Amino acid sequence: MKILVTGGAGFIGSHLARRLTRGGAEVVGLDNLNDYYDPQLKKDRMARLAEGPLFTHVNIDLADRKGIETLFQQHRFDAVVNLAAQAGVRYSLINPHSYVDTNLVGFVNILEGCRHSGVKHLVYASSSSVYGANTRMPFSVNDNVDHPVSLYAASKKANELMAHTYSHLFQLPTTGLRFFTVYGPWGRPDMALYLFTDAILHDRPIDIYNNGEMYRDFTHVDDLVRGIRLLIDAVPKRPASKEDIAEGDSLSPVAPFRVVNIGNSDKVRLLDFVEAIETVLGHPAQRNLMEMQPGDVPATWADATLLQSLTGYRPQTDVKDGIAAFVAWFRDYYGK
Repeated sequence: MKILVTGGAGFIGSHLARRLTRGGAEVVGLDNLNDYYDPQLKKDRMARLAEGPLFTHVNIDLADRKGIETLFQQHRFDAVVNLAAQAGVRYSLINPHSYVDTNLVGFVNILEGCRHSGVKHLVYASSSSVYGANTRMPFSVNDNVDHPVSLYAASKKANELMAHTYSHLFQLPTTGLRFFTVYGPWGRPDMALYLFTDAILHDRPIDIYNNGEMYRDFTHVDDLVRGIRLLIDAVPKRPASKEDIAEGDSLSPVAPFRVVNIGNSDKVRLLDFVEAIETVLGHPAQRNLMEMQPGDVPATWADATLLQSLTGYRPQTDVKDGIAAFVAWFRDYYGK
């Protein structure tokens, strides 16, 4: 099997590439190594996690229409996993155009490449952020998601709508992955666990929003990529009728299209998360309690029953163990 993984040098992409190549798949990892954060971290991820005889890195910007066209002409991919995106809720308040270029223009380029080259399954990263102003917990894939509260969330909702259109018009099987607060070794520097660990080790205060009364469904990256790998093989098929759609399934009645939550199915209070980091580091944090930030939501919590029914997936990593694994990596990588 030959698979294109966009964002191949990214946090999730590099972990996924390792899992796929260890399973015998040939992986082309697309990543333009931009400077949203330190490109050296991206290069080191590939070197430690992805690179090998079954992995090839291509340096192409997702918004490069001609470059993406050429890539799909040069390769025949069985599946595509689109993880490349401009990430981050707060950054979308500062640089909105980057979200349009990568998350919208870039995604159209991927859709077109899949359409014209016979890709059997497009799996793409959406986000739990699409649930926006929803308050009913846990979040279900069948909940209404028409009220995003950040441009990042809106771009991910747009990806789902665009994918459905291509699934309907061109019978391209697509699966959207609504990720819930992914964490673990080799994480991004703008993520809470990275920021908190770095600040505590350097005796800097940490910013805790909504005075710590926030809840997140933290999902360890190893659990996440196991779920992605299983879903690559769970190719959606257009149902013959609405009656053929199982209860709780998000399968479209008119297209081979589905969205799936990937989460730990548990919500953790942010202050408890901070305390777990302090315990592992053996050092208390200087806490700077702050108000809720624009674009943030007070809680996320995944209903992952659809994922379990499709793949048998169940998360295996306890949050405290996951934090310990991240801290061990951080100390080793930065020599702290």
